[in-house]
Amino acid sequence: MSFKENLLKKIRINTLAEIVMNSLGSPDSGKKLDKNAMRSLLEIRGFVHRNERDLDLYVQPDDRERQRIMVLGNELAFFRTTVADVAMRRSPTVKEMISIRNAIRILNDKDIVISKGADTLQMIRKECLDMLDLSFDETDLDEIVQDGVASLKTGYSDGVIEALSLFAELLGYQVPPRTIMIRHYHIIGEATQKGAGEIRFGPMAVYGMVQNDLKFIDEQISVSNRQEIERFESFVKGKSKASCEGPDVFNTLKSRIMKRN
Repeated sequence: MSFKENLLKKIRINTLAEIVMNSLGSPDSGKKLDKNAMRSLLEIRGFVHRNERDLDLYVQPDDRERQRIMVLGNELAFFRTTVADVAMRRSPTVKEMISIRNAIRILNDKDIVISKGADTLQMIRKECLDMLDLSFDETDLDEIVQDGVASLKTGYSDGVIEALSLFAELLGYQVPPRTIMIRHYHIIGEATQKGAGEIRFGPMAVYGMVQNDLKFIDEQISVSNRQEIERFESFVKGKSKASCEGPDVFNTLKSRIMKRN
């Protein structure tokens, strides 16, 4: 895969992991695991789905007798054993429970547990990311610039947002706090926390999806200062001149990545 494809995959992996993390909770929390997001992560990692008894299992194929097995459920239990062993411990028959040896294994799975909950999620996330080649050079960035410029010229907002998202990932930019979010605008920028909890946002790229208008504002604003927010809004509405506009924004973002590297 190309660098762009790998970077998009990285963004998807992190997004899926965040969705799963937000769905984790204790048994009495009322939260339910987002199984679809977790399934997607396991499939990216190469796990194979199996239904065993009433269990939803994901198995990592390898040559060893004891495989890595995930029981898909709120506990996110991750084991190193056999499918038959997991089935017996997690969904035992009456006949299996009669055996004292089996009863001990059913009540205590510490001998086969690799991880549970958030630890399992982070392990899978890391392994998914480790599969990606994220090395790049200037030509890889040029491809993103060209795609962004072409999308801007044709008014293809999804393409513009994709290019901005890729550059945001490389620059560590993020979406702004709610106080400066504007409807129908896609905004990415650098967030910095100053003393006394003050958050300053910028530099930033601002894309108006309705107007198909792209600007780069090379300033920081306090997200809690009304005067500075109004100054930011004046840039967005075109009352003040932005640092650069249109296709030049993509080249500005590219140059900042090159300086960092």
